[in-house]
Amino acid sequence: MIRFVLALFLLAVPAVAHATDAGWALLRDGGHVVLLRHAMVTGSTDPANFDIAKCATQLNLSARGQQQASKIGALFAARAAPIERVLSSRYCRCLDTARIAFESDPEPFAPLDLLKTDPTGKAAQIAAICAAFCASSPFRRSSGANSSGSASKAMRAVSRQRQ
Repeated sequence: MIRFVLALFLLAVPAVAHATDAGWALLRDGGHVVLLRHAMVTGSTDPANFDIAKCATQLNLSARGQQQASKIGALFAARAAPIERVLSSRYCRCLDTARIAFESDPEPFAPLDLLKTDPTGKAAQIAAICAAFCASSPFRRSSGANSSGSASKAMRAVSRQRQ
């Protein structure tokens, strides 16, 4: 079985998720997806001159956020949860969280950016997320925290297809 854990870093309202020993055991078996939000940032809204390609124009990780990202990585290592692949939105705070936590460069994946507001764009974004998971992994279930909608809606759709 392919060991596939996908860390998704999204721009979302904070949500609390607690892992259980049984959940960690499932992750060690592989074939699962983990959804994570970026760590704490320096403010609450991107500046008016926001540019996805320029970190200086975005909210970035705070010192506490950098510590959080490091703790996430330490937790995965301590629990021996294998990480096969890390995808991230293109926002610098998300990419940095992934780099710090998993000590490797994540794959920037535009569909994980903030969920589009127009119905056509939103549907295309969710379809792209579903396609990436279906094409890459025989996972059985998904878990994690995400309230922006893009990944959670995609995960529900993929889970229904797999069951």
